[in-house]
Amino acid sequence: MALLLILSLILLSLILVITTLTLTHRRRTPNLPPGSLGLPLLGETLQLISAYKSSNPEPFIDTRVARYGNLFTTHVFGEPTVFSTDPEVNRFVLQNEGKLFESSYPSSISNLLGKHSLLLMKGGLHKRMHSLTIKFANCGIIRDHLLVDIDRLVKVNLNGWSDRVFLQEEAKKITFELTVKQLMSFDPGEWSENLRKHYLLLIDGFFTLPLSLFFTTYGKALKARTKVADALRTIVIERRKEFEKSNSNNIQEKKKRKDMLEALLEEGGSGGYGFSDEEIVDFLLALLVAGYETTSTIMTLAVKFLNENPLALAELKEEHDRIKSKKEDSEALLWSDYKSMPFTQCVINETLRVANIISGVFRRVTVDVDINGYTIPKGWKVFTSFRAVHLDQDHYKDARTFNPWRWQNKSVLPPSSSSQNLFTPFGGGQRICPGYELARVELSVFLHHLVTRLSVTPAEDDKLVFFPTTRMQKRYPMNVRRRKEF
Repeated sequence: MALLLILSLILLSLILVITTLTLTHRRRTPNLPPGSLGLPLLGETLQLISAYKSSNPEPFIDTRVARYGNLFTTHVFGEPTVFSTDPEVNRFVLQNEGKLFESSYPSSISNLLGKHSLLLMKGGLHKRMHSLTIKFANCGIIRDHLLVDIDRLVKVNLNGWSDRVFLQEEAKKITFELTVKQLMSFDPGEWSENLRKHYLLLIDGFFTLPLSLFFTTYGKALKARTKVADALRTIVIERRKEFEKSNSNNIQEKKKRKDMLEALLEEGGSGGYGFSDEEIVDFLLALLVAGYETTSTIMTLAVKFLNENPLALAELKEEHDRIKSKKEDSEALLWSDYKSMPFTQCVINETLRVANIISGVFRRVTVDVDINGYTIPKGWKVFTSFRAVHLDQDHYKDARTFNPWRWQNKSVLPPSSSSQNLFTPFGGGQRICPGYELARVELSVFLHHLVTRLSVTPAEDDKLVFFPTTRMQKRYPMNVRRRKEF
């Protein structure tokens, strides 16, 4: 009983201290954007999570924008945060990375990804890694080396579909196999499938309360993270030995593996600063998360939106049937085929805009920053909401309706605004997603083989939810049948 009383007093004291500090900070900074910090400790985190667990998270931001404007103050995931739904403010934040703002995410994310993940790196190391990733995933590399594996692995997976599948699970399987192949040259097998099972647990830990107890979702995610890191570390050590051996033996014509791990080892072995095993492990782990979770979700939701829009599906099939009619079934897609899919790119753009797989990014303020007449204090977080901009009726007509044709006519965007500020599914500034072109190619190839080989229809009602990640609640069960061959 006495222990319980002591704990209660400690908790009450913490609440009073935090409340006092918050009120004091407000008095010192009278120009904060309007808003509410919510409850002590919890802030408005529970309201945010509750909204994103539903099929309609918009009211969390909509009600606050209606009450306070495009910049508002809240308190989520343990920190005071300013939300921005203004495209110009978002651009200002993204363009001033490393000057006024720095990348910063809740501890539940940073602990799972690792301090050397691209998402959390800063300064010169981030620039080197980001540049290296862009070089690896540029159009020339995709065209000359990656496209053939993308085409092959997508076909192999779709050929195995029959009767009824869970589309979201199948899409994840495809993207995980693609990412493992591109990063480490592993073909699908027992090792990659075991790795994927641990990844499922790891990703479940995102945006949860960081309680490390073994029975919590976060505790299980940390354990899975250790297993994933151990598996990757074994591969990194083996490949480093191979790389160093080939260099020491002066093998001039060694067979180079066109994968990300080889590029990382070469970068350190070409006279520059070498990346440590731990840096490479964290880097690969985060890239696996990015390639696995986001691209598979876009694949799933593109199919969902197309099934709900028969006219768009018919036009997409027509585009891909034209490409298919000029090829033998065994022929792989070429770069020229990819470049002849204009409506497919419209579908991808609209899926990215409506689904908002990445709803926004967190940045920490490194000095007091004046924006739009307000002052955001040093140490606070800013959340640039891409989702709010993409679904704003002032920027897109019928913004919450799936309409791929809007991308055929640039006049749908306000003439006074830059489309670059209004459409940011891959982020922007120094941290724009380096694999955006690779993701588009994977999506295009997937849609091509899906609509030319199969007909998929929903097997039962399902709904879209957004927490802890964007997904279909029932994994989108689909009935599958083969299309007649050309």
